Amino acid sequence: MSATLPTPLDIRLMNATASALFVTLVVLGLAAILWWGIRHPMFSIVAIQVNGDLAHNNAVTLRANVTHRLSGNLFTLDLGAARKAFESVPWVRSAVVRREFPNRLSVQLHEHQPVALWGEEGESRLLNTFGEVFEANVGDVEADNLPRLSGPADQSAQLLAMYRQLTPEFESLDAAVEQLELTDRGSWRVQLDSGTTIELGRGTPAEVIERTRSYVRTVPRATANYGRKPDAVESADLRHVSGYAMRLRGVTTVTGDIPKDAPKPRAPIKNTR
Repeated sequence: MSATLPTPLDIRLMNATASALFVTLVVLGLAAILWWGIRHPMFSIVAIQVNGDLAHNNAVTLRANVTHRLSGNLFTLDLGAARKAFESVPWVRSAVVRREFPNRLSVQLHEHQPVALWGEEGESRLLNTFGEVFEANVGDVEADNLPRLSGPADQSAQLLAMYRQLTPEFESLDAAVEQLELTDRGSWRVQLDSGTTIELGRGTPAEVIERTRSYVRTVPRATANYGRKPDAVESADLRHVSGYAMRLRGVTTVTGDIPKDAPKPRAPIKNTR
């Protein structure tokens, strides 16, 4: 019986080297084929499908504004960069970009829904339903139907929440909130569509709403004492501890000669508690 002789070391080394070389060549070949494949013209983006409930954009203008900012084909395109490109378009709040084989993109867009103008007169900023400030052409909306909110930009959501709480409070006076401001010192000021400006003061939302309710409940009787209705109030200051002060249009509590530069008189503070 003959014994099997072990394979010499140099032979084993040659076999291992040949196997490794073969595997390397196969891997390089596959990589070359893959590299060629992913850069083949058939995978170049030729179409972008835009979906979403669009009121201020359309698919044609979106493609024109974004396509030149996209680089790569179906496999090499940076989806994150593509998403940011679409979200940089005015009115677009969010975008979801997906690849569709072999050479298409599908984009789902969500636009901002404006609920208020933001900032000072003449600014091109709006507030959406999430309380987020965004830049847009104010001429694209019916600005006359939107209230104007202003205050620190990082508190825009708080302003929108306060507006939503104040709106129903003034309905019993047949009045609507036209402007709402939160000052740098944290004090609230509201202007109604009747032209009335009301200093609501500082405090928690609950405290501000309670002062507002007290005013709304008592101002009809207070103005009736002067033969007026609540829409005759030019301004009111609710920051007093025991009540509020108000100024009525066409009403004065001062007699005698009044200097031209004298401030307009206020009606006495009313006890609303």
